[in-house]
Amino acid sequence: MRIAVVGTGYVGLVAGVCFADAGHDVVCVDTDAKKVERMRLGEVPIYEPGLGDLMARSIREKRLTFTTSHADAMPGAVAVFIAVGTPEGEGGAPDLRYVDAATVDCLKALTGPTVLVLKSTVPVGTAKRVKALVAKHAKFPVHVVNNPEFLKEGAAVEDFLKPDRVVIGTTDDGAFDVMRRLYDPFVRTGRPILRMSNESAELTKYASNAMLATRVSFMNEVARLCDAVGADVDDVRRGMGSDARIGPAFLFPGCGYGGSCFPKDTQGLIHVGKAHGVAMQIATAVEKVNDEQKHVLVHRVTSKFGKDLKGRTFAMWGLAFKPRTDDVREAPALEIVKGLRALGATVVASDPEAIGTFRAVAGDAVRYVEDPYDALPGADALLVVTEWNEYRGVDLARVKQLLKTPVIFDGRNVFDPPTVRAAGFEYRGIGRP
Repeated sequence: MRIAVVGTGYVGLVAGVCFADAGHDVVCVDTDAKKVERMRLGEVPIYEPGLGDLMARSIREKRLTFTTSHADAMPGAVAVFIAVGTPEGEGGAPDLRYVDAATVDCLKALTGPTVLVLKSTVPVGTAKRVKALVAKHAKFPVHVVNNPEFLKEGAAVEDFLKPDRVVIGTTDDGAFDVMRRLYDPFVRTGRPILRMSNESAELTKYASNAMLATRVSFMNEVARLCDAVGADVDDVRRGMGSDARIGPAFLFPGCGYGGSCFPKDTQGLIHVGKAHGVAMQIATAVEKVNDEQKHVLVHRVTSKFGKDLKGRTFAMWGLAFKPRTDDVREAPALEIVKGLRALGATVVASDPEAIGTFRAVAGDAVRYVEDPYDALPGADALLVVTEWNEYRGVDLARVKQLLKTPVIFDGRNVFDPPTVRAAGFEYRGIGRP
């Protein structure tokens, strides 16, 4: 089938590449001409393991092309995926201007009937909004479908090719059949394709991410309690996760969650609730706990060194909000750097992939080094902010030799406390006695 994907951000590019890899003829549309030209040359604009190889193969075999023109992409498209950004707007409401604009541009360029698929994360009621645009601008039959994504950054390709489930929001049998045929190759192991209303599909996305965010924030609160009573959160986590009703996923405490999904979708769920007279009290608390958790490491630093940090330098390992990505949106590292600098400290930071994206947001707020060991000389302490595997097997003797004082604030519980303490460090993890 011929597919058009509008928007080549994280969601759109992964979807377009994976559909092309499954044998479909895919055209990806983006308004950024420089980005389109780079992608035509096979350059992947985001860091995502495995994406580059699939993209290069599909380009080489002429199943994947890129353009800035909706008129070039729409002819013959059986399905058109809208995958543009929905940034958080005023009061937490998603900004749907890009969805509206992309929809209208597509409708005006269509040459025949199609299925218009909302792949972007959108609030309940967006399908109705888009259907109104269809009624106004479409010259051919167009069925509006919701198809939310559930991709984890760092594992997005695998998640798309082997999904836990595929959610299709539509009441039209023909549109559902098109979507089923598109996704059949990815669910051959029996994973379900779930058909539901547009509204249910829209809410499923928000509710799923808010639930995962809830688990993270709950464990962060439990970690605070562990610190207060002398318990070990790792033991508590394993004890909880062994219960089949709870399970082990997303029970790891840390210095807060970030990224493009959990913060925005939790806030989006709160906003949808307000708009319909439902106070989302748990989601509101989840957001509050996460905001507080991003300041935990700064509090740990000041409890050790005092609130006047002028003349002190701190090494930071990790800038991305999670490993295996270069995404720094809502990353705890941003708040930690801000807090340390406000107290007069200097920060020297390293990250395997996110230095460029962090610099684009924070500028020269920190000094950047490629090698994590280069962040250590003369530093008063080491802060671990992202749990990259590269940090787990470091030479502790070398770390101690380079640091000015052997202190580690482990914001992701990367290290084994007895091992680090035996190496001569003062160690503070999250919820570890």
